Amino acid sequence: MKLEKRSSGGEGNMPPVQEEKPAKSKPVVVYIMILFIAAFLLMALSFLMHQRSNTEALGQLQNSVSAMQEVQANQEKIIELQEELNDAQKALEAQEDEAKVSEEEAKEELLQAQLDTQALLSLYTLQQQYSAGDYASCMETIQKMEAAGYETLLPEKSEENVTPPSVRFQQLKEAVEAHLAEQP
Repeated sequence: MKLEKRSSGGEGNMPPVQEEKPAKSKPVVVYIMILFIAAFLLMALSFLMHQRSNTEALGQLQNSVSAMQEVQANQEKIIELQEELNDAQKALEAQEDEAKVSEEEAKEELLQAQLDTQALLSLYTLQQQYSAGDYASCMETIQKMEAAGYETLLPEKSEENVTPPSVRFQQLKEAVEAHLAEQP
């Protein structure tokens, strides 16, 4: 009521409601502006936080991608090394097979050389026994040589002006048989 008295007493035509409206609308506008500014600041803060979070996530993703690329590069290197290892193992196996074949051939050659040497040694023994006139021992040596097959191992060719060992064996055999046939 006091307000009515004051407002009705002095100003005349202006209604009291109009005076209060401009005074009330100013604080509402300021309040709304403050709310909009606060909302804008909150949105800006939220944007900055999301931006920071996104930057961190991108950094982690880049680290993950880099790590994956390194892993992939390492896997490719491992695959290459495995292929090289497989190639090396195959080459090693091939060399081992060749070495086995070479070893077997060398053993066969050594055995053949030993047999050839034994045949020539038996022929030498036969010649020594014949030179000594021991025809009975000569016949035993001839029989042993034929049983072992040494007469076939004797070379059929020799150097110039030397009787081949196979021919010499036949000559000694015939001579020993002739001497044994003459003796009673």
